[in-house]
Amino acid sequence: MNDIYAKLESCLKQVKSKTNLIPKVALVLGSGLGGYAEEIDIEATLDYKDIEGFPVSTVPGHHGRFVFGHVGDVPVVVMQGRVHYYEGYNISDVVLPIRLMGLMGAEVLMLTNAVGSINKSFNVGDFMLISDHILYGVPSPLIGKNIEQLGTRFPDMSEIYKQSLNEQIKAAASSLDILLHEGVYLQTSGPNFETPAEIRAYGTIGADVVGMSTACEAVAANQMGIKVCGISCVSNMAAGISKTPLTHEEVQEMADKAAPQFKRLVTEAILRVGK
Repeated sequence: MNDIYAKLESCLKQVKSKTNLIPKVALVLGSGLGGYAEEIDIEATLDYKDIEGFPVSTVPGHHGRFVFGHVGDVPVVVMQGRVHYYEGYNISDVVLPIRLMGLMGAEVLMLTNAVGSINKSFNVGDFMLISDHILYGVPSPLIGKNIEQLGTRFPDMSEIYKQSLNEQIKAAASSLDILLHEGVYLQTSGPNFETPAEIRAYGTIGADVVGMSTACEAVAANQMGIKVCGISCVSNMAAGISKTPLTHEEVQEMADKAAPQFKRLVTEAILRVGK
């Protein structure tokens, strides 16, 4: 058996020993949204460190556990903290949690994150629905021997972020009177922020925002046939657009400020995409 799939099966067995809940929606919480997990109807929790073979998040502001429960009538599994490629993990370990949630039964994956805006029409505190992405300087999580149990060797990527889900999320934002942009997300490896020249280049090739996660997760989920959607919170203007040096503390602070409205949007979106 493929070593990666064997690790997945081992992790799945450990999760099933803690909960019988079969999630409809898997939610990954980015910077500033970690506290959302405490607000759902919780049935069980499981720390990443208690799952043998599971990668553990080392980033400040990222908790490290799964939370199982319900948002309204929708059964969910929530990642309270994600793993990033820049933490030194192999890309297969970075997407292991996504694949694991797919094996748990999740049909929809909702990705959230904090981003720097390249698009000058966006403002700090705004939200952007991800319509497409660019994976830049980060290896595909599908490199290596294909794991047939997870999907085809050459999966189509023409509609990773499902338009049907995006329409539901736009309707959710409209019902809450929340401004929701739509655009292209670009993932870099990090952990350094980008240079002004890099930001200009990313804008030229079509990116609206930039971050250090999400796109590789979407690729892995799409291969498995999981429907993917994503919402970004603009925590800062990108280098060369911002007049001040960028810091992780600033990103965290601005994401925290936007969190109350972000939580409202995520809740309404889950209720709609989880039907």
